[in-house]
Amino acid sequence: MPRLPHATTPQTDSTLAGLLGAPAAKPRLLAVDDQPINIQVMHQIFSADHQVFMATSGAQALAFCRTTPPDLVLLDIVMPEMDGFEVCAALKADACTRDIPVIFVTAHTDAAQETRGLELGAVDFISKPVNPAVVRARVKTQLTLKFQTDLMRKLVFLDGLTGVFNRRYFDQQLAIEMARAMRAQSPLALIMIDVDFFKRFNDRYGHQAGDDCLRQIALTLKENLRRPADLVARYGGEEFACILPDTAFADALSLARELEQSVRHKAIAHADSDAASMVTISLGVAGFKGDGVADAASLLALADAQLYCAKNAGRARICSEELTSG
Repeated sequence: MPRLPHATTPQTDSTLAGLLGAPAAKPRLLAVDDQPINIQVMHQIFSADHQVFMATSGAQALAFCRTTPPDLVLLDIVMPEMDGFEVCAALKADACTRDIPVIFVTAHTDAAQETRGLELGAVDFISKPVNPAVVRARVKTQLTLKFQTDLMRKLVFLDGLTGVFNRRYFDQQLAIEMARAMRAQSPLALIMIDVDFFKRFNDRYGHQAGDDCLRQIALTLKENLRRPADLVARYGGEEFACILPDTAFADALSLARELEQSVRHKAIAHADSDAASMVTISLGVAGFKGDGVADAASLLALADAQLYCAKNAGRARICSEELTSG
């Protein structure tokens, strides 16, 4: 595990601890084989310490990976309609699935097949019939490597002041989640947040107090998110954003109310605010039903417009609208 930088804020330390900690759930494995008996073997080997899912065709495997990406795929080569090589190539061609490690598990192995699989992006080759101890060890190795890679990728995308994700990561994930929502026909919500009269706060209390205020708000937002897939990012300056995959518009609006109240309850004094005697936030909520065609830019523009509405109406409030897709 690489050494972490020493110069971190308390909130960044907390975020890194969360990233470095054990996963909240068991690792998710997808076993892909047209013979159910082979999937049963994998289930027996891994079910005690992993979540094991199954697919009996390439099309099923791709659909599963695009909607609920597993941590690793155990993939047979010889399958009807779409073989394992084609499945692996499709996974590696899609930005949403290219980072999922693929291990080929097949009875038909030779140097040419192994070379082809590795060139397509597979991380390992295992021969059938499998040796349980060997396959467990190889899967453990690849999951460890994936965890370390994911960690380093996330560290690059952390905001140095607040410890939540930065604008670059937000832009990337919003595009990915919008594409996933359209494929799965599932809802997606976005909340844009602005700290009210923050310049006045800095002018009165100083920039050190302003930095501490932003850290407290970032932590409050993060603590109120309900599911691991939910994401909070510092959008810029005193603005934050929350991406809420598979979240209905009504649920996003309910969460926005909780966020607004939670920041109020921090009771951070703000004598120069026109909205209240403590620090408050304005929120713009936008939702996408997942039943049409839209893009990330449209959802972001709508959330921005709703945030402007909240600020223009007096701040310390929420405005919301659902995206009308084409």
